[in-house]
Amino acid sequence: MAAQIDGVFESGLQQKIKESKVLVVGAGGIGCEILKNLVLTGFQDIEIIDLDTIDVSNLNRQFLFHKEHVGKSKANVARESALTFNPNAKIKAYHDSITTNNYGVNFFQRFSIVLNALDNRAARSHVNRLCLTADVPLIESGTAGYNGQVELIKRGLTTCYECFPQPAQKTFPGCTIRNTPSEPIHCIVWAKHLFNQLFGESNEDEDVSPDTADPEAGANVGQAALEKDANEKGNVDRVNTRAWAKQCEYDPEKIFNKLFYDDINYLLSMSNLWKNRNPPKPAKWDTLQVAADAVTEDSVARDQKVLSTPETVKVFAESIKALEVAFTKLPEGDHLVWDKDDKDAMDFVAACANIRAQIFDIPRKSRFEIKSMAGNIIPAIATTNAITAGIVVMRAFRVLQHEFEKCKTVYVRLRVNPRNQFIVPDTTIIPPNPKCYVCAAKPEVVLKVDTKKLTVRELRDDILIKALNMVSPDVTLDGMNSIVISSEEGETDCNNSKTLEEMKIVDGCILKVDDFLQNYELSITVLHKDPGREEVPFEIVADPESLKPKEEESAPTAAPPVDDAQPSTSKGLNGSSSNGKNTVAKQIEDDDDDDLCIVEEEEDIVDKPSTSKASATPGKSVEKRKHAPEEDEPALKKAKVSSQPLEDDDDLVILD
Repeated sequence: MAAQIDGVFESGLQQKIKESKVLVVGAGGIGCEILKNLVLTGFQDIEIIDLDTIDVSNLNRQFLFHKEHVGKSKANVARESALTFNPNAKIKAYHDSITTNNYGVNFFQRFSIVLNALDNRAARSHVNRLCLTADVPLIESGTAGYNGQVELIKRGLTTCYECFPQPAQKTFPGCTIRNTPSEPIHCIVWAKHLFNQLFGESNEDEDVSPDTADPEAGANVGQAALEKDANEKGNVDRVNTRAWAKQCEYDPEKIFNKLFYDDINYLLSMSNLWKNRNPPKPAKWDTLQVAADAVTEDSVARDQKVLSTPETVKVFAESIKALEVAFTKLPEGDHLVWDKDDKDAMDFVAACANIRAQIFDIPRKSRFEIKSMAGNIIPAIATTNAITAGIVVMRAFRVLQHEFEKCKTVYVRLRVNPRNQFIVPDTTIIPPNPKCYVCAAKPEVVLKVDTKKLTVRELRDDILIKALNMVSPDVTLDGMNSIVISSEEGETDCNNSKTLEEMKIVDGCILKVDDFLQNYELSITVLHKDPGREEVPFEIVADPESLKPKEEESAPTAAPPVDDAQPSTSKGLNGSSSNGKNTVAKQIEDDDDDDLCIVEEEEDIVDKPSTSKASATPGKSVEKRKHAPEEDEPALKKAKVSSQPLEDDDDLVILD
């Protein structure tokens, strides 16, 4: 191993490598490469954690795994494979989730450095918060196709993972999904909801039946359909979808006619919906049973083509029966989990999405395209993973030597820049965002929501856990000391169905939130709003200053300098950072272990200041939460960047 050979590293670094204790979070495409690099470099004490198991689709880029490992723990197999390179290394593997309460601040404080190779935004945010609290350097990494990124997160020195949050995964109004789809993604979301209704974890918000509460539908909607024979057969009554399917013994014909004929006729009876839209065309099982045996047998060829409607109907029928068999084998109360790599689950979603798309005259997609959209995946490139993992370990050398000023963010690009570089370091260390709702001295956000409709359960599940990435939040109403949500099981279950208004949480109220596991506190100011049909149900604003009326802001007397042309960070989870240049954004959701979101500049401008990230004023160090006195809290409304000339003309704007 390199560290065991004198002369490979200078003596100080060589000793630090031997003595350091490293945590690798994630054993996927990047994690496997990082672990291999650590072992070959000579790191002696390594721990790795991953909850996932090995799938056949992993084998083309996760080279510590082989065919005989399919179905086994990624962390355990990665450990075994890495030990073949250096049997003397001490490697401990955890087949577990990093977000459980087994891995708190004390766990993280045991390590010299943490290397992230995670596969989702929530887990990345969780590790980010724990490393900030434990004051342990974190190296975050990600790839998307041929693009890669490696950055250091150090408390008080750099931006954290959540300083400039990316937009949350795009959601759609329920009435659009259920009543008036207009894009392929609407049909795909509906099909995934249907899978959960029939076989998965059922959610009332994912009901696939026509939505009679649609404000566009008008009064007395659906009366025409209710008077037809279909209602007498029970096909359009509001009954539990799974219970009805079980009564039908998951008969493909009955399910097809219910979803694509009876429910569509029910929608047609909502005449107001179709005044300015093309009405859908119901499809019936009997009329589509022609040439159904013509499905392409070769799976690769079939994935790339758009199947005919009869072919799609056959896939629909076969996938339903296969999923029924798998579902009935489960213990009572258990359910299937949708996975893009599960053939039957993917076939079902692709078939349902395309049948619904044809009904609403929406372009149909190939199974491959639907898989990419449904799984939010970007093709993973093994070479990019290897390059990125190599940079991670090289950055770890700098961290161990406390050379943080040399740990600038590094970007991997597909094409070389004008300086003939495809591995491009940033020009400066970006300091923390003083308005960050995680690492600021006093973390706070504004929540704009309909307090008359939002329930306490939705506040906990959709906002605190899903949107703000908490794990076990406790919530109290400031000034009244009333407990709204408790992390103690069962303590506040009686509040779950109550609206915020019923809990006396109205416009202007302040909620104090504390996640004990993350050692994270947040102040939430609630503002009431009446959302429209196409609006999101809530909005989180990370910069309360941005809510002040515009007339309170001083009008500019001259063109602002380039430094001031930075965006407000007020968009929080619902917005994004930009640098005022012409940019082309490429949004990539964090559902794969090799994801990040990159905004690439269209033009390289040498004479303007670096804007690789919207940032706080350089040189003004901001201590993290609970570590800075209140009087030291920065009061800038907008973030600024360095006005120093660019060292390179190839900066990227990274939002991940």
